[in-house]
Amino acid sequence: MRRGLPCDSEVGIRTVYLRHATVRKDGKAHTYWRLVRSVRHGRKVVQETVAQLGELDAQGRARARAWAFQITGRPEPYEVFEAAASDEAVAMRLDLVRLERGRRFGDVWLGWTLWRALALDRFCNEHLAEGRERVPWAMMAAILVIARLCEPASELHIAENWYRRTALEDLLGVPAERVNDDRLYRALDRLLPHKEALEAHLKRRLGVLFALDYELLLYDVTSTYFEGQAERNPRARRGYSRDHRPDCKQVCIGLVVTREGMPLGYEVFAGNRTDVTTVAEIVGMMERRYGRAQRVWVMDRGMTSAENIAWLQSTERPYLIGASKSELKKLAPQLAEARDWRPVRDGVEAKVCAGPEGSEIFLLVRLNRAAAEGTGHARALLRAHRDGLGEPARAARGGAQASRSQHHRASDRSPARPQCACRRPL
Repeated sequence: MRRGLPCDSEVGIRTVYLRHATVRKDGKAHTYWRLVRSVRHGRKVVQETVAQLGELDAQGRARARAWAFQITGRPEPYEVFEAAASDEAVAMRLDLVRLERGRRFGDVWLGWTLWRALALDRFCNEHLAEGRERVPWAMMAAILVIARLCEPASELHIAENWYRRTALEDLLGVPAERVNDDRLYRALDRLLPHKEALEAHLKRRLGVLFALDYELLLYDVTSTYFEGQAERNPRARRGYSRDHRPDCKQVCIGLVVTREGMPLGYEVFAGNRTDVTTVAEIVGMMERRYGRAQRVWVMDRGMTSAENIAWLQSTERPYLIGASKSELKKLAPQLAEARDWRPVRDGVEAKVCAGPEGSEIFLLVRLNRAAAEGTGHARALLRAHRDGLGEPARAARGGAQASRSQHHRASDRSPARPQCACRRPL
């Protein structure tokens, strides 16, 4: 047997794997690794330490895992099926045949094909200057993007687990031992200065591949939080947490997409930045980058403020934005009227009316309870609306989808429930 270990039949080795323990010395945390095996003695399974490995980096842990497979004493599966020197039949124990080191191919091959179809290989080769690195930065960027497409996870998971389970080593020609978390993080640092050039490249390339419409842009803000203190990140702040983690610092991310959902650009804001204060900045940024046109900006009610509406109107920028609850109250007479409502889909009606001040058009959407009772989906909408949740309404303007907007609670005796209102300029 290998490395002088007893065979499986002697002590019943179940598996060999890595374990670690964290020890604090002089205020610093040290992680020590050891190789452990599960051994059966009669009816009892105990853990025994095979070897103390000390502190290991990502490459050391990968080698330790490979050693663990060797210690089991069984050959790799492909060794059984290699061409024999003669034509003699070979007896095999089928109960001892197993598949090891199976690697994913289809998804990573598709990711590599899409990477080249978007000409991202050419972009990275042009913008990421080569130095003395053992792996080109363009290749590390491809690994990061393909991993995000196939199995979104941390850079540490990519280096220690995911990459070794895929066929990318053969497709890209990058050995697994050269893919580590430090090199992946440095690749991100190399890409960041070229953010705007990369967004412009993708817009051009997507325009070649697809018939995209840039006349309507949807804008929204999300956030992502940090588990640590993020003391070196000046934008990490505590603010409204969409992840229900007010105890963690976060950053806000403003994203602009086309009608089809293709991303056009993004911006990172401080974690305590409110959505309504980002509108002018993001609109100006997109126009400086791609030029000003008569695009329709679609936003939810989180972007609604008197200042934003006045700015959009004064600069003659078309918009479709969710109405606030106070504005919805001013439209109570129009909501109560039974005429001019048009069916949009089963149980949903809409109508257009002039705003109270005459400078805007309001698109009112409501759920018609009488027409909706027959469908299970509509009943679910009614239950959600009674719970104060409602559903984002979809309005149409030249075939464009509108954003979510404010709900309005009405009496249960009303034949139809007002659902929301979207506003647009005249």
